Amino acid sequence: MTLGIEIGGTKLQLITGDATGQISQRFRYIVDPAQGAEGILAQISTTIRQLPEPPTAIGVGFGGPVDWTTGRIATSHQIGGWSGVDLAGWLREQVPGATVQVENDANVAALGEARKGVATGFNRVFYITLGSGVGGGMVVDRSLYHGALPGEAEIGHLWLVPPGDSTPGQTVEQTISGWAVDQQIRDLLPQLPDDSALKIAVQQAHASGAVGKEARFLHQAYEASDPVAKMLIEQIGSVLALALSHVVHLFHPDAIVLGGGLSLIGEPLRAAVRQTLPRFVMKTFHPAPIVLLAKLGEDAVPIGALMLTINTDD
Repeated sequence: MTLGIEIGGTKLQLITGDATGQISQRFRYIVDPAQGAEGILAQISTTIRQLPEPPTAIGVGFGGPVDWTTGRIATSHQIGGWSGVDLAGWLREQVPGATVQVENDANVAALGEARKGVATGFNRVFYITLGSGVGGGMVVDRSLYHGALPGEAEIGHLWLVPPGDSTPGQTVEQTISGWAVDQQIRDLLPQLPDDSALKIAVQQAHASGAVGKEARFLHQAYEASDPVAKMLIEQIGSVLALALSHVVHLFHPDAIVLGGGLSLIGEPLRAAVRQTLPRFVMKTFHPAPIVLLAKLGEDAVPIGALMLTINTDD
Protein backbone atom coordinates (compact mmCIF):
# COMPACT_ATOMS: atom_id res chain seq x y z
CA MET A 1 0.00 0.00 0.00
CA THR A 2 1.23 3.47 -0.86
CA LEU A 3 0.25 6.78 0.73
CA GLY A 4 -0.21 10.04 -1.18
CA ILE A 5 -0.30 13.30 0.78
CA GLU A 6 -1.26 16.81 -0.29
CA ILE A 7 -0.20 19.59 2.09
CA GLY A 8 -1.70 22.90 1.06
CA GLY A 9 -2.45 26.25 2.58
CA THR A 10 -6.13 25.49 3.09
CA LYS A 11 -6.48 21.71 2.97
CA LEU A 12 -4.69 18.51 3.88
CA GLN A 13 -5.47 15.36 1.91
CA LEU A 14 -4.21 11.82 2.37
CA ILE A 15 -5.12 8.89 0.15
CA THR A 16 -4.03 5.28 0.04
CA GLY A 17 -3.76 3.39 -3.20
CA ASP A 18 -1.77 1.03 -5.36
CA ALA A 19 0.51 1.19 -8.39
CA THR A 20 -2.44 1.81 -10.70
CA GLY A 21 -3.43 4.99 -8.89
CA GLN A 22 -6.64 3.42 -7.65
CA ILE A 23 -7.70 5.13 -4.41
CA SER A 24 -8.67 2.81 -1.57
CA GLN A 25 -9.02 5.30 1.30
CA ARG A 26 -9.39 9.05 1.47
CA PHE A 27 -8.94 11.57 4.29
CA ARG A 28 -9.54 15.29 3.89
CA TYR A 29 -9.05 18.01 6.51
CA ILE A 30 -9.32 21.79 6.60
CA VAL A 31 -6.02 23.38 7.64
CA ASP A 32 -6.06 25.71 10.64
CA PRO A 33 -3.31 28.29 9.93
CA ALA A 34 -3.15 29.20 13.62
CA GLN A 35 -1.83 25.70 14.41
CA GLY A 36 0.95 26.02 11.84
CA ALA A 37 3.09 23.17 10.61
CA GLU A 38 2.88 21.35 13.95
CA GLY A 39 -0.90 21.04 13.63
CA ILE A 40 -0.60 19.56 10.14
CA LEU A 41 2.11 17.12 11.19
CA ALA A 42 -0.01 16.02 14.16
CA GLN A 43 -2.97 15.37 11.84
CA ILE A 44 -0.81 13.35 9.44
CA SER A 45 0.58 11.29 12.33
CA THR A 46 -2.92 10.59 13.68
CA THR A 47 -4.17 9.56 10.23
CA ILE A 48 -1.24 7.23 9.58
CA ARG A 49 -2.03 5.42 12.84
CA GLN A 50 -5.59 4.88 11.59
CA LEU A 51 -4.45 2.99 8.51
CA PRO A 52 -5.02 -0.78 8.49
CA GLU A 53 -1.35 -1.36 7.67
CA PRO A 54 1.72 0.87 7.41
CA PRO A 55 2.42 2.14 3.88
CA THR A 56 5.52 0.87 2.11
CA ALA A 57 5.97 4.14 0.19
CA ILE A 58 4.87 7.75 0.76
CA GLY A 59 4.68 10.55 -1.78
CA VAL A 60 4.01 14.18 -0.81
CA GLY A 61 2.94 17.22 -2.79
CA PHE A 62 3.77 20.30 -0.71
CA GLY A 63 2.38 23.79 -1.31
CA GLY A 64 5.68 25.64 -1.48
CA PRO A 65 9.31 25.30 -2.54
CA VAL A 66 11.08 22.14 -1.42
CA ASP A 67 14.42 20.44 -1.91
CA TRP A 68 13.15 17.38 -3.75
CA THR A 69 16.50 15.62 -3.39
CA THR A 70 16.30 15.58 0.42
CA GLY A 71 12.62 16.15 1.20
CA ARG A 72 13.39 19.26 3.23
CA ILE A 73 10.90 22.15 3.08
CA ALA A 74 12.20 25.58 2.08
CA THR A 75 9.14 27.51 3.22
CA SER A 76 5.37 27.88 2.99
CA HIS A 77 3.85 31.19 1.99
CA GLN A 78 0.57 30.34 3.75
CA ILE A 79 1.38 28.35 6.90
CA GLY A 80 4.02 29.19 9.49
CA GLY A 81 6.55 26.81 10.93
CA TRP A 82 7.56 24.93 7.78
CA SER A 83 10.89 26.59 6.97
CA GLY A 84 13.70 24.04 7.15
CA VAL A 85 11.51 21.12 8.25
CA ASP A 86 12.93 17.75 7.19
CA LEU A 87 9.55 16.39 6.15
CA ALA A 88 10.93 13.25 4.51
CA GLY A 89 12.95 12.41 7.63
CA TRP A 90 9.95 12.99 9.87
CA LEU A 91 7.79 10.68 7.75
CA ARG A 92 10.45 7.96 7.87
CA GLU A 93 10.30 8.22 11.65
CA GLN A 94 6.52 7.79 11.52
CA VAL A 95 6.72 4.80 9.18
CA PRO A 96 10.11 3.08 9.57
CA GLY A 97 11.23 1.37 6.38
CA ALA A 98 8.97 3.36 4.05
CA THR A 99 10.44 5.10 1.04
CA VAL A 100 9.53 8.81 0.96
CA GLN A 101 9.52 11.38 -1.85
CA VAL A 102 8.58 15.04 -1.37
CA GLU A 103 7.90 17.46 -4.23
CA ASN A 104 6.29 20.83 -4.89
CA ASP A 105 2.53 20.41 -5.35
CA ALA A 106 2.42 21.83 -8.89
CA ASN A 107 5.03 19.28 -9.99
CA VAL A 108 3.06 16.52 -8.33
CA ALA A 109 -0.21 17.59 -10.00
CA ALA A 110 1.61 17.66 -13.34
CA LEU A 111 2.73 14.07 -12.78
CA GLY A 112 -0.80 13.04 -11.82
CA GLU A 113 -2.36 14.51 -14.96
CA ALA A 114 0.40 13.11 -17.19
CA ARG A 115 0.22 9.57 -15.83
CA LYS A 116 -3.40 9.16 -14.71
CA GLY A 117 -5.28 12.23 -15.91
CA VAL A 118 -6.14 13.96 -19.14
CA ALA A 119 -2.66 13.83 -20.72
CA THR A 120 -1.83 10.13 -20.48
CA GLY A 121 -1.21 9.81 -24.22
CA PHE A 122 1.51 12.46 -24.44
CA ASN A 123 5.26 12.25 -23.82
CA ARG A 124 5.94 15.92 -23.05
CA VAL A 125 3.33 17.60 -20.86
CA PHE A 126 3.32 21.04 -19.27
CA TYR A 127 0.83 21.62 -16.45
CA ILE A 128 -0.16 25.03 -15.14
CA THR A 129 -2.16 25.50 -11.96
CA LEU A 130 -4.29 28.61 -11.71
CA GLY A 131 -5.18 28.98 -8.06
CA SER A 132 -4.35 31.43 -5.30
CA GLY A 133 -0.96 31.42 -7.02
CA VAL A 134 0.18 30.33 -10.46
CA GLY A 135 2.61 27.42 -10.71
CA GLY A 136 3.73 24.88 -13.23
CA GLY A 137 5.32 21.50 -13.79
CA MET A 138 6.88 19.72 -16.74
CA VAL A 139 6.71 15.97 -17.33
CA VAL A 140 8.91 14.30 -19.93
CA ASP A 141 8.43 10.62 -20.75
CA ARG A 142 6.28 10.19 -17.61
CA SER A 143 8.98 11.63 -15.32
CA LEU A 144 9.27 15.08 -13.76
CA TYR A 145 11.67 17.56 -15.30
CA HIS A 146 13.92 19.20 -12.71
CA GLY A 147 16.09 22.25 -13.05
CA ALA A 148 18.76 23.28 -10.60
CA LEU A 149 17.62 23.66 -7.00
CA PRO A 150 15.51 25.19 -5.58
CA GLY A 151 12.93 24.83 -8.35
CA GLU A 152 11.73 25.11 -11.91
CA ALA A 153 8.68 25.83 -14.10
CA GLU A 154 7.65 28.86 -12.01
CA ILE A 155 5.54 30.29 -14.80
CA GLY A 156 3.65 32.55 -12.39
CA HIS A 157 6.80 34.62 -11.90
CA LEU A 158 7.25 35.46 -15.58
CA TRP A 159 7.19 39.22 -16.07
CA LEU A 160 4.41 40.66 -18.20
CA VAL A 161 5.60 44.17 -17.40
CA PRO A 162 9.24 44.29 -16.31
CA PRO A 163 10.09 46.21 -13.14
CA GLY A 164 11.74 49.58 -13.53
CA ASP A 165 13.64 51.91 -11.24
CA SER A 166 10.41 53.42 -9.96
CA THR A 167 7.79 50.86 -11.03
CA PRO A 168 7.18 47.39 -9.53
CA GLY A 169 6.28 45.67 -12.79
CA GLN A 170 3.70 42.91 -13.04
CA THR A 171 3.96 39.13 -13.19
CA VAL A 172 1.62 36.47 -14.54
CA GLU A 173 0.63 35.54 -10.98
CA GLN A 174 -0.16 39.15 -10.12
CA THR A 175 -2.43 39.31 -13.19
CA ILE A 176 -4.36 36.04 -13.49
CA SER A 177 -4.07 34.19 -10.18
CA GLY A 178 -7.36 33.49 -8.45
CA TRP A 179 -6.96 36.37 -6.00
CA ALA A 180 -6.00 38.77 -8.81
CA VAL A 181 -9.10 37.90 -10.85
CA ASP A 182 -11.25 38.10 -7.71
CA GLN A 183 -9.97 41.63 -7.16
CA GLN A 184 -10.66 42.59 -10.78
CA ILE A 185 -14.25 41.44 -10.39
CA ARG A 186 -14.72 43.34 -7.12
CA ASP A 187 -13.32 46.49 -8.74
CA LEU A 188 -15.70 46.14 -11.69
CA LEU A 189 -18.87 45.54 -9.66
CA PRO A 190 -19.90 49.22 -9.25
CA GLN A 191 -19.70 49.70 -13.01
CA LEU A 192 -21.86 46.71 -13.92
CA PRO A 193 -25.58 47.07 -14.71
CA ASP A 194 -28.01 45.72 -12.14
CA ASP A 195 -29.12 42.91 -14.48
CA SER A 196 -25.56 41.61 -14.89
CA ALA A 197 -25.52 37.88 -14.09
CA LEU A 198 -22.02 38.25 -12.69
CA LYS A 199 -23.00 41.17 -10.46
CA ILE A 200 -26.10 39.39 -9.17
CA ALA A 201 -24.19 36.20 -8.30
CA VAL A 202 -21.37 38.06 -6.54
CA GLN A 203 -23.70 40.35 -4.60
CA GLN A 204 -25.76 37.40 -3.42
CA ALA A 205 -22.58 35.71 -2.19
CA HIS A 206 -21.44 38.89 -0.46
CA ALA A 207 -24.84 39.28 1.19
CA SER A 208 -24.43 35.83 2.72
CA GLY A 209 -21.01 36.80 4.04
CA ALA A 210 -18.99 34.94 1.40
CA VAL A 211 -16.53 37.59 0.26
CA GLY A 212 -13.72 36.28 -1.92
CA LYS A 213 -13.41 33.67 -4.69
CA GLU A 214 -15.60 35.80 -6.96
CA ALA A 215 -13.98 34.18 -10.00
CA ARG A 216 -15.99 31.03 -9.35
CA PHE A 217 -19.03 32.80 -10.78
CA LEU A 218 -17.45 33.52 -14.17
CA HIS A 219 -18.59 30.26 -15.75
CA GLN A 220 -22.26 30.60 -14.80
CA ALA A 221 -22.25 34.27 -15.79
CA TYR A 222 -20.71 33.35 -19.14
CA GLU A 223 -23.43 30.73 -19.64
CA ALA A 224 -25.98 33.49 -18.93
CA SER A 225 -24.40 35.55 -21.77
CA ASP A 226 -22.93 38.16 -19.44
CA PRO A 227 -20.65 40.30 -21.66
CA VAL A 228 -18.33 41.27 -18.81
CA ALA A 229 -17.79 37.63 -17.87
CA LYS A 230 -17.00 36.89 -21.51
CA MET A 231 -14.56 39.82 -21.63
CA LEU A 232 -12.78 38.74 -18.45
CA ILE A 233 -12.43 35.13 -19.62
CA GLU A 234 -10.99 36.31 -22.93
CA GLN A 235 -8.53 38.57 -21.09
CA ILE A 236 -7.45 35.76 -18.77
CA GLY A 237 -7.08 33.48 -21.78
CA SER A 238 -4.96 36.02 -23.64
CA VAL A 239 -2.57 36.59 -20.72
CA LEU A 240 -2.37 32.85 -20.14
CA ALA A 241 -1.62 32.22 -23.80
CA LEU A 242 1.16 34.81 -23.75
CA ALA A 243 2.73 33.15 -20.70
CA LEU A 244 2.38 29.70 -22.22
CA SER A 245 3.99 30.85 -25.48
CA HIS A 246 7.27 31.11 -23.54
CA VAL A 247 6.80 27.52 -22.39
CA VAL A 248 6.25 26.47 -26.01
CA HIS A 249 9.38 28.24 -27.22
CA LEU A 250 11.51 26.82 -24.39
CA PHE A 251 10.19 23.25 -24.12
CA HIS A 252 7.71 22.69 -27.02
CA PRO A 253 5.47 20.27 -25.09
CA ASP A 254 3.00 18.02 -26.89
CA ALA A 255 0.20 19.06 -24.54
CA ILE A 256 -0.57 21.85 -22.09
CA VAL A 257 -2.93 21.12 -19.19
CA LEU A 258 -4.88 23.86 -17.42
CA GLY A 259 -5.53 23.05 -13.75
CA GLY A 260 -6.35 24.77 -10.48
CA GLY A 261 -9.44 26.65 -9.38
CA LEU A 262 -9.65 29.04 -12.33
CA SER A 263 -9.57 26.13 -14.77
CA LEU A 264 -13.08 25.32 -13.50
CA ILE A 265 -14.22 28.14 -15.81
CA GLY A 266 -13.99 25.23 -18.18
CA GLU A 267 -14.31 25.15 -21.94
CA PRO A 268 -14.66 28.95 -22.41
CA LEU A 269 -11.21 29.44 -20.86
CA ARG A 270 -9.62 26.53 -22.72
CA ALA A 271 -11.04 27.83 -26.00
CA ALA A 272 -9.77 31.35 -25.31
CA VAL A 273 -6.24 30.04 -24.68
CA ARG A 274 -6.31 27.70 -27.67
CA GLN A 275 -7.52 30.45 -30.00
CA THR A 276 -4.95 33.01 -28.86
CA LEU A 277 -1.86 30.84 -28.32
CA PRO A 278 -0.88 30.50 -32.02
CA ARG A 279 -0.68 34.29 -32.31
CA PHE A 280 2.19 34.33 -29.80
CA VAL A 281 4.02 31.24 -31.11
CA MET A 282 6.50 31.46 -33.97
CA LYS A 283 5.30 29.91 -37.22
CA THR A 284 7.94 27.19 -37.16
CA PHE A 285 6.28 25.77 -34.03
CA HIS A 286 2.80 25.65 -35.54
CA PRO A 287 0.50 23.94 -34.88
CA ALA A 288 0.69 25.03 -31.26
CA PRO A 289 0.42 22.30 -28.60
CA ILE A 290 -2.99 20.96 -27.76
CA VAL A 291 -4.58 22.67 -24.74
CA LEU A 292 -6.48 20.44 -22.31
CA LEU A 293 -8.51 20.92 -19.14
CA ALA A 294 -7.28 19.01 -16.09
CA LYS A 295 -9.29 15.90 -15.34
CA LEU A 296 -8.37 14.88 -11.79
CA GLY A 297 -9.66 17.97 -9.96
CA GLU A 298 -8.90 17.85 -6.23
CA ASP A 299 -7.31 14.44 -6.71
CA ALA A 300 -4.50 15.76 -8.95
CA VAL A 301 -1.99 16.30 -6.14
CA PRO A 302 -2.70 13.21 -4.00
CA ILE A 303 -2.82 10.91 -7.06
CA GLY A 304 0.35 12.55 -8.35
CA ALA A 305 1.87 11.92 -4.93
CA LEU A 306 1.09 8.23 -5.33
CA MET A 307 2.77 8.35 -8.74
CA LEU A 308 5.92 9.82 -7.14
CA THR A 309 6.51 6.48 -5.51
CA ILE A 310 6.33 4.58 -8.80
CA ASN A 311 9.34 4.86 -11.11
CA THR A 312 8.10 2.48 -13.79
CA ASP A 313 5.74 2.81 -16.73
CA ASP A 314 3.06 0.76 -14.99
